[in-house]
Amino acid sequence: MDELLNDVVPQEDLERFEKKYHHELELDGEVTSETKFEYAFCLVRSRYTNDIRKGIMFLEDLARTHPDGRRDYIYYLAFGNARIKNYTEGLKYCKAFLEIESNDQVRSLEEYIKKQSDKEIAKGMAVAGGAALVLGGILGLGIAMSRNKQKRDK
Repeated sequence: MDELLNDVVPQEDLERFEKKYHHELELDGEVTSETKFEYAFCLVRSRYTNDIRKGIMFLEDLARTHPDGRRDYIYYLAFGNARIKNYTEGLKYCKAFLEIESNDQVRSLEEYIKKQSDKEIAKGMAVAGGAALVLGGILGLGIAMSRNKQKRDK
């Protein structure tokens, strides 16, 4: 799953679908759902977080307005959210997809997201624990210094 999530879209593909998207927008004032999906698909596979977020916004809009492609939109919403480490949303979309149909790739993505989320929680707990130890040490040192000063003043 790491390999799939770390695979980035070639820049030429991203530029080609971006150009197609903007061309349709300029000509008709709107874009077909197919073109919007192709561009969003490229964006969620970009190396840049802002592109991924933009792709997620397009996919959310497509999922709301075009129920016929909802399955694909939901999968790439889970995928995009996993890529930007938004694990809560990624899990939400995995579960939504699995309600529509059973799929091994989505189950693998769901397991991957759960493992990554657990790792992030463990890191957070380790940082918080380290900070508590440092704070405790500083407080202990402060108390010891205060007592030492009181003894000297007597």
